Amino acid sequence: MMIDLIFQVTTALEPVSNEQFSFWSLFLRADWVVKGVMVLLIIASLWSWGVAIDKAIMFFMLKRRATDFEDTFWSGRTLEDLSASLGRDTRDPMARIFSAAMREYSESRASPRTESALQSTRQRIDSVMNLVINREMAKAERGMAVLATVSSASVFVGLFGTVWGIMNAFRAIAASQNTNLSVVAPGIAEALFATALGLIAAIPALVFYNKYSNDLDAYGGRIEGYADELSAILSRKISKGQ
Repeated sequence: MMIDLIFQVTTALEPVSNEQFSFWSLFLRADWVVKGVMVLLIIASLWSWGVAIDKAIMFFMLKRRATDFEDTFWSGRTLEDLSASLGRDTRDPMARIFSAAMREYSESRASPRTESALQSTRQRIDSVMNLVINREMAKAERGMAVLATVSSASVFVGLFGTVWGIMNAFRAIAASQNTNLSVVAPGIAEALFATALGLIAAIPALVFYNKYSNDLDAYGGRIEGYADELSAILSRKISKGQ
């Protein structure tokens, strides 16, 4: 009896080849459902990284262009000269806000100079700027839903692959009537590999989502503050015109 017990323990501790636990081997040996989960998580991770890189470039360009435009705006030139010099070169969202406000201001100068008309002009300028701000922020937010979805769903998708893989491992144990480590370990490793892929996809996506959410809030506050300053300047010009 003691000899049988020693034999079982020795068999259970048989060394398993490292090649069986390489990432490629784990993928090839996995069940088709677990393979599908792995492929989905890899695609989601690559997609989130692509969005993150695109966002990094976008925010770099937005901040640089906003700084250049603010330097030009506060250089002491009149609004009319600045509007004429910009022309159609409105790549920066702030420049588009300025152009929309100046276009509405110029068109309203031919209207009657009554108090109600002037108040209506101020409201139209504010409305036009708010519309441009909303449109620009909507453009800047593109791709954020991808990061949010990957960060929240990848862990659960990986967990599903893990549960499915462990179920298959237990089926293999029941079918072979063998609890040898070489029989159990590969199936468990395949299942845990799915969880690892889920974490690999979710953690960077969550970090990127939080960072770019803060960047969006900061940039939104920046252009809204500029719109408020421009609104105040145009309001004073409108009052002087009266």
